[in-house]
Amino acid sequence: MQALTEIELSGLEVFSRGKVRTVYDLGDRLLIVASDRISAFDYVLPTGIPDKGRVLSSLSSFWFRKLDPVVKHHMLSDDVADFPEATKPYEEVLRDRAMLVRKAERIDIECIVRGFITGSAYREYEKSGTVAGERLPAGLAKGDKLDRPIFTPSTKADDGHDVNITVSRMREIAGGDTTDEIMEKSLAVFETAQDYAGERGIVLVDTKFEFGRIGGEIVLIDEALTPDSSRFWLGVPDETGPYPLDKQYVRDYLEDSGWDKNSPAPSLPGDVIEEARRRYILLYTTLTGDGRFE
Repeated sequence: MQALTEIELSGLEVFSRGKVRTVYDLGDRLLIVASDRISAFDYVLPTGIPDKGRVLSSLSSFWFRKLDPVVKHHMLSDDVADFPEATKPYEEVLRDRAMLVRKAERIDIECIVRGFITGSAYREYEKSGTVAGERLPAGLAKGDKLDRPIFTPSTKADDGHDVNITVSRMREIAGGDTTDEIMEKSLAVFETAQDYAGERGIVLVDTKFEFGRIGGEIVLIDEALTPDSSRFWLGVPDETGPYPLDKQYVRDYLEDSGWDKNSPAPSLPGDVIEEARRRYILLYTTLTGDGRFE
């Protein structure tokens, strides 16, 4: 099975290109198209994961619809029949890979919500006992569940590393009222999604959101609760540790491969590609009940 790592839609104006997605400008709307590329440690890997882009886009669409009662968002449609006429020659490429959305003014903050302590949050906690400047109880181990989800913002960087910041610093950047509203929306979405996933045997560990303004109103934009933007575990970790259904599986392989993270990223072997694809699809199927990618 071939990974689709390059997507070009001739005749459409490119709004932006990211590590995984290309966004096309349609005036007051955007078309977000997800490839099968995968990035890790700020590098795009030379090998893609077949169907990954379809899972990312379809899962985002699923969550946007599911979260309609909780938060307003930018998605208009993920049905190629609703896309503009100029996209018609590319319908088969775009099917399950693209979302038509309203154009928003992005708020340049990564809005991270954590239900467990792991990743960069645990590294900060080890050093200082805090996460995003908030002091946490002593004695937490990596992977422990927090008493309550916490909001830990970071700067939004198009290239290179995002930088974790405190909520106080976010207030200076974005303003107090905006910060309060984004925090409230982020925590509400996380808790709703965490409850839904938990009912299906999936643990939502943490995630990151982006918000923007449309007509002065703050709405959820970009992607939502995908295995690229979130950590998901299959069930509660046992003595062997968590079973990730997200990009962490590939990160773990790269960590063990001997790659120095300063030279070009290595290609993934076939068995790792196949297993990563299986985990992405398992997450999608378990959360949505839709087996189209199996």
